[in-house]
Amino acid sequence: MYPELTSEDVLGAYRDLKQSIVHTPLQYNQYLSERYDATIYLKREDLQIVRSFKLRGAMYAINQLSQDELERGVICASAGNHAQGVAYTARLKHIQATIFMPTTTPKQKIDQVEYFGGDYVNVVIQEDTFDKSNEAAHQYAEEHGLTFIEPFDDQNVILGQGTIGVEIHQDLVANGDQADMILVQVGGGGLISGVGAYVKEAMPTAALIGVEPEGAASMQLAMQEGAPTALAKVNKFCDGTAVAKAGELTYHYANNFVDEFISVPEGQVAQSIIDLYSRLAIVAEPSGALTVAALEMMKDRIKGQSVVCVISGGNNDINRMGEIEERAMIYQGLQQYFIVKFPQRAGALREFVTDILNPGDDITRFEYTKRTNRDSAPVIIGIRLGQRENLPGLLERIEAFDPNYINVIENRDLFQLLV
Repeated sequence: MYPELTSEDVLGAYRDLKQSIVHTPLQYNQYLSERYDATIYLKREDLQIVRSFKLRGAMYAINQLSQDELERGVICASAGNHAQGVAYTARLKHIQATIFMPTTTPKQKIDQVEYFGGDYVNVVIQEDTFDKSNEAAHQYAEEHGLTFIEPFDDQNVILGQGTIGVEIHQDLVANGDQADMILVQVGGGGLISGVGAYVKEAMPTAALIGVEPEGAASMQLAMQEGAPTALAKVNKFCDGTAVAKAGELTYHYANNFVDEFISVPEGQVAQSIIDLYSRLAIVAEPSGALTVAALEMMKDRIKGQSVVCVISGGNNDINRMGEIEERAMIYQGLQQYFIVKFPQRAGALREFVTDILNPGDDITRFEYTKRTNRDSAPVIIGIRLGQRENLPGLLERIEAFDPNYINVIENRDLFQLLV
């Protein structure tokens, strides 16, 4: 039922793409290696032409089309990076491309699609999730006779993505090294399927580990259920891997090639984005930083190991950095939010600052919500802790100040509504 994928198939795709894409560097990273007492390599797909690995699969799939299919035009659905790959290839080949993108796609990615495609692309912003946008795009393709370029669940797309594995292997051999583990992002599963098809034959001793965000672990759900199954809810922070349902093909290949899957909290991803930027000057998008975030989750296992982390993309909207920092601070326990009733009298805030906060703490938000009576009123208050260890004492003093206070972070519905 499913076509076999071999390392020779991936090599064929590599030879097809070799002159058109960038052989991105496999870089030894001293900072991460010292931090985790391991040999850490970063496969820098953020340095690809469209700043993402997605160009590989999109270009190879389009390269396989007939002249008639090319003339009729192509279409795809994407949260950003696949769209950029299709747009770039469409302009390169002078063919028309229609690209559906969900409303949650960062503006930076939409702008990049329009830049790479120029007059050869028509961008349609429709639906609030990738999966719904994908359905709308398929319907449009049928109505207009366009060739659909799947984002992940397509053999040619998978083979194109697998060329990353060829480059990793070549560069490790050139360095006289080998990998004990290769960490690869999983969204729909196209990347890890293609890489797995190559490295499981070329590097049989390397463990292939799939990394998903906790809020969008659709491949792990598929493995648990024995078939691709839609998640009830998807956290869209890692937008490039925010896929509700793994592909049929990719589920089959991942089941054959992947040794293990792990989930990473979105807060840890946010912290890794900040670390990559501030310490290494690497701009990684949330999905691109997943594998580096996974190192923290696996730190006891990777000591003394040689580990390759794919940085799958660098299309991060600078306007998201405030959100990313906030998520990182909350994950570390340094940013807290409460609803506290304050007495309606002069000096109440000064009393709170003096008697409740720890030295080094800072108020980042102070907002009256609604006056309930003449004596007190609830306040949304954000507190940035100087040290995480000070949280228990802070909570005790807040409870003494208002025994009925609400910890907003512990109440998901309130947090989404107010923060």
